[in-house]
Amino acid sequence: MKTDPCKREREEMVEFQIRARGVGDRRVLAAMRKIPRHLFVPKGFERAAYEDRPLPIGEGQTISQPYIVAVMTEQLELAPQDRVLEIGTGSGYQAALLAELAANVISVERLPDLADRARENLARAGVTGVEVVVGDGTQGYPPEAPYNAVIVTAATPDIPQPLVKQLAEGGRLIAPVGPRECQDLVKLVKHEGRVEKIPLGGVCFVPLIGQFGWKGERFP
Repeated sequence: MKTDPCKREREEMVEFQIRARGVGDRRVLAAMRKIPRHLFVPKGFERAAYEDRPLPIGEGQTISQPYIVAVMTEQLELAPQDRVLEIGTGSGYQAALLAELAANVISVERLPDLADRARENLARAGVTGVEVVVGDGTQGYPPEAPYNAVIVTAATPDIPQPLVKQLAEGGRLIAPVGPRECQDLVKLVKHEGRVEKIPLGGVCFVPLIGQFGWKGERFP
């Protein structure tokens, strides 16, 4: 049987960076123990993959620090039968976690090269149940809507309305909202067509670029 070279680092990441800081969802913790994060970072960064900091993945993008990934994932309150929309595939790590917790994941990435790499990473990690789509994530992905959960992994000046429309009744949406420099992590819960807004604290993400994201940026 092939040994896992980073099992100890992953266990320590979950125990000391995530569980000790208040993330308690057992399914989320189990998913983060299982998914080999080092397979989702560029070569040379494998050991750094388990440190509590973001890392560059190319194209000016990053993989978020483990703690923030855990918080956002926990706040989605995923059930095994849920359908999830992710905006900003990046390296594919967040999508891999979502696939462990939900039935179906659609992940939209605006950069074709990153989308290709994410598909390769997911395949190498043995992850199934994720469809990576190239497009403008601010428009969501109407063909598979509605979604029980939507997660936005880039900073948006406001929550794109197409994403709210594609959220199912009772659905949850997590997004970093605010200026380019730093944002507030926000959770929306949809009730009878209306949304409840719940603040979750300060974060810093790369900008969400697209029709309903930051203006004045070329797409893709």
